[in-house]
Amino acid sequence: MLGIEPEFFILKEDEKGNPVPVSERDVLDKPCYDVKGLLDSYSFVDELVSAMNGLGWDVYSFDHEDANGQFEIDFTYTDALTMADRITFLRLMVGELARKRGWFASFMPKPFRDRTGSGAHFNMSLADLETGENLFKTDNDPRGCGITKLGYQFIAGILRHAPAICSVIAPTVNSYKRLVRKGSMSGFTWAPVFVCYGNNNRTNMLRIPLAGGRVECRAADISCNVYLGAALMLAAGLEGIREGLDPGEPHAENMYLYSDEELAQKGIRYLPRTLGEAIDAFEADPLTKQVFGDVMFKAFRDYKRNEWLSYQTHVTDWERSRYLKHF
Repeated sequence: MLGIEPEFFILKEDEKGNPVPVSERDVLDKPCYDVKGLLDSYSFVDELVSAMNGLGWDVYSFDHEDANGQFEIDFTYTDALTMADRITFLRLMVGELARKRGWFASFMPKPFRDRTGSGAHFNMSLADLETGENLFKTDNDPRGCGITKLGYQFIAGILRHAPAICSVIAPTVNSYKRLVRKGSMSGFTWAPVFVCYGNNNRTNMLRIPLAGGRVECRAADISCNVYLGAALMLAAGLEGIREGLDPGEPHAENMYLYSDEELAQKGIRYLPRTLGEAIDAFEADPLTKQVFGDVMFKAFRDYKRNEWLSYQTHVTDWERSRYLKHF
């Protein structure tokens, strides 16, 4: 089963063509759960939630997120294919509802340097086909996370293939500007940086929420192709189950506070730090070709490789301001 927590920006252009929040009051440095910012966009949110519920999606929460103009809408989990369909349609629906108001929706992972990015956290579990029983849920977990042995094996499989998976669930150049320790006026970004898992701890790539019974992948962003991301993570998790892998002990500590030396001592790897690194991992991991097939594997690899090369040859304003008259 799969539940996804979509985050996105609703913005308008000011008189100079710059993207700004639609609410003039949405200016707080720490705007998470800002009531005023939400109320000023409430007609939009209400229409969106009503449309989603009209389709039977069962929205259970919505809020103003931790960046100005950013929102999150959460709705009930379902099978992975249906959830992929719903996220794909949701992006279209959000964009159209914003457009008719003269605004626009952005599903760019990190539109602003000093604000949090937009994730699409994957909440995953396996269910018994006959009974519907959650095969990850238990009240008898020696590690205290509320996860079965099957769930831990699933986690271990994803961790094994995490760098390659990252190329699919964080698929753009911009995605890797979200996956940093700091880059927000609020302080930490709460986006993952390392290949690790833990309990109710938002500094891990994989988090087991407080109630247990599911695994949340926090590396995925809202630009990803959910069909491809879900397929690759499912295959990795099932490999972990087949091979009886174990992920080790969960991390309850703030992973951001470790030095590189301490991380190396603990055997903890970084996630890819650029799209280029991620595509290298995608190409090197045999699981990706097994899941994608030869034709799709080559198409995805080549398309993303070209995207990375195009970015590398682009000269940015940051470079000009830093170097043009420096030497």
